Amino acid sequence: MKNKRLYNFPIPIVGLTGGVATGKSTVSDILRELGYIVICADQLVKKIYSRPDTIAFIEELVPVAVNNFKIDFHILREQFFSKKLIQESIESYIYNRMSEEFLSSAHDAYDRPFVVYDAPVLFEKGLNDLVDTTVCVYAPRDIQLKRLLHRDNNSEELANRILDGQMDIEEKRMGSDFVIQNTGTLEELKQRSEYIFKTIQL
Repeated sequence: MKNKRLYNFPIPIVGLTGGVATGKSTVSDILRELGYIVICADQLVKKIYSRPDTIAFIEELVPVAVNNFKIDFHILREQFFSKKLIQESIESYIYNRMSEEFLSSAHDAYDRPFVVYDAPVLFEKGLNDLVDTTVCVYAPRDIQLKRLLHRDNNSEELANRILDGQMDIEEKRMGSDFVIQNTGTLEELKQRSEYIFKTIQL
């Protein structure tokens, strides 16, 4: 067992990451279809935000962001990115509850060789050092840009700002133990994903 694994989880963890429009979410769906247990960090955060205690916390911290005990995420995002104290308070609150949500979501994984943790900011948050191996879903920046322009009808200026705001995909590719290239068809992505995960031995 790894001496320092995320949340002291007893089963090996494969960290799955990528960049915007590289196809990481698609690979997660493929892996679920293949029978792997995939835990999505973004979904854990959404679960935490939906809890009554979190809503009460947000209402006390940012009263204008809660109406009828529902969080207005548009207002919350504005406050989050404009006031550092609010950002730090929310990040600390969410982080301190991630372990509980992770362990709850992973309760079916104890008889598996490993669990997959879909974490977009795996490297940015230093979680790559707390998992047993890392897999990057990769597409070069020019393809990321094309997909962003097509998928969300973004302007090229906005799409480039989104990409500039993330860790460069080439850094993630170089830092990962395995790379799933997503530059072709969906069927090719399925084949590559299945092959890579069959080769992982922990």
